[in-house]
Order: sequence, then C-alpha cells, then structure tokens
Amino acid sequence: SGIWYTDDIEINDSTIQAPKILRRSSRITLDHDHFSDAEETLWNCRDIKMTHVQANGDYFGMNSENIYVDHMNLVGNYVFDGAKNVEVHNSTFVSKDAFWNCENVTIFDSTINGEYLAWNTKNITFVNCTIESDQGLCYIDHLTMRNCRLLRTDLAFEYCSDIDADINSTIMSVKNPISGTIHAHAIDDVILDPTKIDPSQTKIITDNKLNKKETA
Repeated sequence: SGIWYTDDIEINDSTIQAPKILRRSSRITLDHDHFSDAEETLWNCRDIKMTHVQANGDYFGMNSENIYVDHMNLVGNYVFDGAKNVEVHNSTFVSKDAFWNCENVTIFDSTINGEYLAWNTKNITFVNCTIESDQGLCYIDHLTMRNCRLLRTDLAFEYCSDIDADINSTIMSVKNPISGTIHAHAIDDVILDPTKIDPSQTKIITDNKLNKKETA
C-alpha cells in the first residue's frame, strides 16, 4: 500500500508487486511497467499516462480521471470502475464489469473480453474494437461504436439510449434498446418489449435478413 498522496511521479521499466499502490495521487507517468499484483491499484488518481503496462488484479483504476492508456494488457475484473475522461489505444482487457459507471471514455483498436461491459456509463465510444461480452453494453447513455466486432455477445444494448453502433459482425441478440441506430452484419435475435421501451425509437439495420424477431 505504498505511494499515496503523491504528485508528479514517474515509474519506468519496473516490476511492482504490491496491491493498493498509487492512491489519491496526480500527474502519474507509467512506462514499460509490470504490476504483478495490481489489486485496488491507482484509485482516486488524476492525470495519468500509461504506456506498455501489464497489470493483473481486480479494481484497477477505480474512480480515477484524466487517463491516457496505450498498449496496456490487463487481467482483472472491474477495471476503471467509476473513471472519467479515459482514452485507450491498442490495449487488451480480460475483465468482468469493465468500465462501469464511467463518463467520457474513448477506446481505439483494443480487445475487451468479459461479461457486463460498460454498464451505467455515460458517453463511451469504441473504434476498431473487438468485444466479447455476455450481456455487454447495457444501461449506457450515448454509446458510439465504429467498425467494431461483437463476438459471442448476447442481450446487448438493453436500456441503452442514443446509440450509434456500426458492427461488422453478427450479434447474437439485441434486447430492448431505448433509442438510436444499430447496424450489424446480422443479428440472430432481436427482442423488443413495447411495455418497457418504444421500438420505434431505435432503427435496426442488418446486411442480412434478421433471423428471428421477437416482441415480448
């Protein structure tokens, strides 16, 4: 539990094995570092730049803000829960409940694997990303997706509003989106319950005919 309440810190080419490190700190630069036990690391921090970082542990980056990430590989659940103003490039996350409760997140050229991706988040954008997420991308306000693949992702977009999604793969199922446009190569199941949402507020476009459409 070291390096709390610290400003202007740079760590390069290092291996760190200590949970709960770097909290309530600001102006942090991490380059070519390996966090072998990153549980509850980087909480409540600001102005963070991470390049070529590997981390293993749950709850990495909780409630931090102004974060730039390039070439990060993380294995651990609940990454960046509650984070704000996050920009990610060329990274891989194996994480359940990644990017929950966030605001203003943009992710480029990255891979995310884990259920319940980005629930309760406001203003999140994915560009050229590959995503595999059981019941992922739900309860989001303002979701943008450009040239993304959704692999083995079911019940997506539930109660999402202001969707602008361009998916170049087949989506297993879409359930009860609130509003916006969803374009995909194909969608196996579309589930719309008019007692819970207004189906006319969402435009769903597929390159192939919808295999099945249900109105619950």
